[in-house]
Amino acid sequence: MKTDIEISNECNMLNIKEIASKLNISEDYLENYGKYKAKINLDIDNILNKEDGKLILVTSINPTPFGEGKTTVSIGINDSLRNLGKNSLVVLREPSLGPVFGIKGGATGGGYSQVVPMEDINLHFTGDIHAIESANNLLCAIIDNHIFQGNTLGINRVVFNRCIDLNDRALRNITINSRYSRKEQFNITVASEMMAIVCMSENIEDLKYRIGNILIGYTKDNKMIFARDLDCVGAIASLLKDAIKPNLVQTLENNPAIIHGGPFANIAHGCNSIISTKLALKLSDYVVTEAGFGADLGAEKFFDIKCGIANLKPNCVVINATIRSLKYNGGADKNNINVENIEVLKLGVVNLERHIENISKYTKNIVVCLNKFEYDTDLEIEYVKEFVKNMGYPIEVCNSFKEGSNGAIELAKRIIESCEKQNDFNILYNYDDSIINKINKVCKEIYRASNVIINEAIKGKIKLIEENNLDKLPICIAKTQYSFTDDPKKLGAPNNFDMTITDIRLCSGAGFIVVLMGNIMTMPGLGKNSTYLNMDIDNQGNIKGLF
Repeated sequence: MKTDIEISNECNMLNIKEIASKLNISEDYLENYGKYKAKINLDIDNILNKEDGKLILVTSINPTPFGEGKTTVSIGINDSLRNLGKNSLVVLREPSLGPVFGIKGGATGGGYSQVVPMEDINLHFTGDIHAIESANNLLCAIIDNHIFQGNTLGINRVVFNRCIDLNDRALRNITINSRYSRKEQFNITVASEMMAIVCMSENIEDLKYRIGNILIGYTKDNKMIFARDLDCVGAIASLLKDAIKPNLVQTLENNPAIIHGGPFANIAHGCNSIISTKLALKLSDYVVTEAGFGADLGAEKFFDIKCGIANLKPNCVVINATIRSLKYNGGADKNNINVENIEVLKLGVVNLERHIENISKYTKNIVVCLNKFEYDTDLEIEYVKEFVKNMGYPIEVCNSFKEGSNGAIELAKRIIESCEKQNDFNILYNYDDSIINKINKVCKEIYRASNVIINEAIKGKIKLIEENNLDKLPICIAKTQYSFTDDPKKLGAPNNFDMTITDIRLCSGAGFIVVLMGNIMTMPGLGKNSTYLNMDIDNQGNIKGLF
């Protein structure tokens, strides 16, 4: 089979104006970035009065080194819904350059379920992430300039960090020297609060309000200092005037797709922007979206943060799984992962079972997708299908990677059926609960931990948040994506384990509290066999090795 980039390069893309017309978007609301990409002007909201469409979330079991194809499945479902005559729209996150040049690669789907232009989307796109990075670092420069120019606010401890959209472990800990010296660290841009703010904002006014609410530091007596205190909100928001607008592109089958915002789900909240999701609900009858990594991270945050704040209620949740990932969770050796092994599959299917149980705490409108790969055997597929059916939930095999929309027709039909059921969605916890109770709720009900270890320093940070009346926010747990625990080596569905909080950070601009667990880092590093080693560009400007 051809590589992803070879397939994408063969696509006969339509002019973005034609793609927009499929959603009844007038050229008056398009801001073109060449022939095949466009921003959608936010003024379009003034003319949209259609009843909201159905919201479909695609999530997954815990990720493995092999990839589960969640984005591929999301695109496949959307193309299949369109194939069935439904007015459907897929809404995705923007790829980060960190994974693109690291181990994971790009985030535009794969095979015959991709969004295009693939190279543009993976590399720079419309410049949103660069704008967010610049806005973030402008605030950092303003903070240090304020200190340099006399520090009238009395900033004693800075808690807002610089960022860059690359995997660069050398920037995890640095020292700033400019008449004074202090420790600093870089986050990857997609884990920054500025990225979260763009994704959580409803409009320009809300964007400015959230920027103003960014906690940037403390005085000697622990008084909180915010970005608004530096009189810089307007300048920072100006850098984001275009980044806040959703991006319109297309799938390989020339169906519309919106891509906007790109927070990671292990170290951030893992969902595309509220603006793009709400816009899509007005433009179409079915909106297919996704949340990063496994359901314990991306879906939980989609529900408890994004849906809770934006008052969204998904009509159906699709849980994506693969045979080889289930076998990996059952202890299969990487070198033998493609060999039929029912016994190992039986051990690993508990990971899928746990995710189904967890999602059922939010909604019973669940459809399981078994994303088919070349080496899956009929016996293995039938085992998983029977296992899920015995749990009382529908399951369909998806093969959109090889067959495009034709490979997900039955899955799409199941999703349509599920969307017609009563919407029973609810979030897991009340925002008014204490911070510790909210942490315990997620750790014990979703991860299945028996105990959460909180040291005195962390308790002190929690008390400070409570004293400033900023504790009535949702929590965003940052931990490994590979396990329900904070240990990436504990696969399957562990029970009765401890989880350790290593830090807590108030993101009052974004509107949530980040809780770091285990050895999670907000600046990844490049791997020994990173993707950049296989990438090249020829004299005609054709890129190779991107996936």
